Amino acid sequence: MEIEKQTAIIIGLNLDNEQFEYSMSELAALAAANNLEVVDRLVQKLDHPDKATYFGKGKVEELATTALDHDVDMIIVNDELSPSQIRNLEKKTNTKIIDRTGLILEIFANRARTHEAKLQVQLAKLQYQLPRLHTSASQRLDQQTGSGGGSFTNRGSGESQLELNRRVIEKDISHIKRELKDIQKSDLTQRKQRDAKNIPTVALVGYTNAGKSTIMNQLVQRYGENHDKQVMVKNMLFATLDTSVRKLVFPDNKTMLLSDTVGFVSKLPHQLVQAFRSTLSEAANADLLVQVVDESDENKDLMMQTTKQTLKEIGVENIPMITVFNKADIAGESRPQRAGDDLIMAALEDDSIDELVKIIRENSYSNYTTATFVIPFDKGDIVNYLNSKTNVLSTDYLPEGTKIKAELPSDQLGRLKDFVVEEEK
Repeated sequence: MEIEKQTAIIIGLNLDNEQFEYSMSELAALAAANNLEVVDRLVQKLDHPDKATYFGKGKVEELATTALDHDVDMIIVNDELSPSQIRNLEKKTNTKIIDRTGLILEIFANRARTHEAKLQVQLAKLQYQLPRLHTSASQRLDQQTGSGGGSFTNRGSGESQLELNRRVIEKDISHIKRELKDIQKSDLTQRKQRDAKNIPTVALVGYTNAGKSTIMNQLVQRYGENHDKQVMVKNMLFATLDTSVRKLVFPDNKTMLLSDTVGFVSKLPHQLVQAFRSTLSEAANADLLVQVVDESDENKDLMMQTTKQTLKEIGVENIPMITVFNKADIAGESRPQRAGDDLIMAALEDDSIDELVKIIRENSYSNYTTATFVIPFDKGDIVNYLNSKTNVLSTDYLPEGTKIKAELPSDQLGRLKDFVVEEEK
């Protein structure tokens, strides 16, 4: 049974920002991603937001009339508002007000699937709500957070009620942080075990809905250790939140770990960036980043700028990155086109995936070397290791043992040095 969509008006202030129209279009897309129907939009050009009501007095009156005419469920604001601005706008329009940060937090809350992602979103919501607590909204905020403060609603003065709610939220924040810390310790142990195996790690990063998950599924379908472990793909902002890691095994026995990280968006709330720092750490610890850009979007330059800023904010710097301009089929461009380590491509076309794999491999296996070994016949375990874990180029049988020419990581030569008879770069 399909749930009836709630209706909304989106509003924004143009502070002489060249990105304003783009951010308003994105706000409408975010509303749609949260199953909201945008029925109208209001904008105003000002030098700065009104400290009390965001919009100027006349525009607020127009907003109240528009909200009444459309009988909307809520008004969505294109910026993060102060608690007093939200209260004043709600009072003057008699309509629920959600700012951009609150909307993104709601989307994340609805999409989180794993326990870690749910905890991260809950933490971000609580950190967002804490400074916005006020007496008249205390019960509503308790219901939103799921805390136990609601049972105190009718006790004591407004001030004591506010303090009770504040303490409940602060206690919840503390508890969630401890739980996340335990999860992150486990993740760190797993990552150290992966690093010890010396497998290259590649992370897909970029704007939400640029095609990262589609690219990942194409690679997993071809080279995945488990071909069935596909990730969800949907034409929607923030369709997936949870970082997925998949092992790829190529025909020459080279392996890599590929991760699909949560997508970025402009004005990504600070609370979410902080909360999802551990999830995004897959990018921070990668050997190679693949930035996926929607080539068909006229705002692709702004999207790349957002990706760069967000990566910097989470501490991802000085990691090699290749840029993939996806959806070239929609843009009507010929593909694949390669320029250095950049690629114009279409994720669902084999030729594009072939070229992408080539670029990724060139950047991931530069430390590989070719060596020739002669393995005595009583060292069958060494022969088995070379056959199963390296790219064997040729095999001959000599009186003194099995001669194998193989390609393998340079740092693995040490354990096999007694059998090396010839070495080539």
